[in-house]
Amino acid sequence: PVDVSYTASVINPLDGTVIKNVSFLGSAQDSVIYMSPNALYVTYYYPESQQKIVAGALIEEAADLFPSSLVQRAKQVAVLDISDEAKLVELQGLISKHLNSLDNDQQLRIQTEWSNRLSRYIKKHKRDLEKTAIVKINLSDFSISKNGVVPGYPLNQFALDEYNGFLRIAVTVGERLPFGWWWGSQRDSTNDVYVLNTDFTIAGKIQDLGVTERIYAARFIEDRGYRVTFRQTDPFYVLDLSDQFYPTLNGELKIPGYSSFLQPIGPHKILGIGQENWQVKAAIFDVANPSQPIEKNRYLFQDSWSEELS
Repeated sequence: PVDVSYTASVINPLDGTVIKNVSFLGSAQDSVIYMSPNALYVTYYYPESQQKIVAGALIEEAADLFPSSLVQRAKQVAVLDISDEAKLVELQGLISKHLNSLDNDQQLRIQTEWSNRLSRYIKKHKRDLEKTAIVKINLSDFSISKNGVVPGYPLNQFALDEYNGFLRIAVTVGERLPFGWWWGSQRDSTNDVYVLNTDFTIAGKIQDLGVTERIYAARFIEDRGYRVTFRQTDPFYVLDLSDQFYPTLNGELKIPGYSSFLQPIGPHKILGIGQENWQVKAAIFDVANPSQPIEKNRYLFQDSWSEELS
């Protein structure tokens, strides 16, 4: 999905002339732009089509619920040279026609079980059903040097960081998957950190930080990473990234509210800005002992909103 165009330029600060530039399409909501001293990184979010999810769940998880002729037809529809939207309409029509041929009790039983099977399929494949592509652009000539893909989506530019030739990215997985109305209100989201090596393949990862939550704040500082996830409580995570191939969770602190912006203010202190009980909160986290982070101090403002929360 694209709705905006971006332009990156190198400008001579002495006379304002544009030395070189590059333009590319992206999404105002979903594209994240991050710049390191060495490169420009652009992300593109793309979910799997609903048609492929329905077809995959039907064939893999629910073939025994429907007639074999329906399953075979679903396989044929999947390879037709028509749009995904048209394929989805065809699949939904096949399923609806079969359900309407059943009595009320059978229909209710199949609908309930189909919903459960669809939920199971999405849970099993959630890291395959939404992706973020990452493009690395050289600053020397603005050429594309690398392309990579990770599951989920990053929050903002602070969720990416280049360090010692590796790219670290923090993502939320499962938050934006479709069919939430179909397979229950409980979000099956989770949060991962991926480390990409020089050829943009995944070298290391930490998965399942804050299950059913999403990332509200992220920051990488040299060999450490800091995450805040939130749904009802605020887990503040300290990550050990000294071994890029085997990153680990070092420590965790659960406190009320959440932080949506993290800023280092010293070698062992992180300032968090967020909300608690609908008030803007500033908190200082002491991470001198990364395995046991503590909230050193906090202050609640009378205001309910700050630009740092956006």
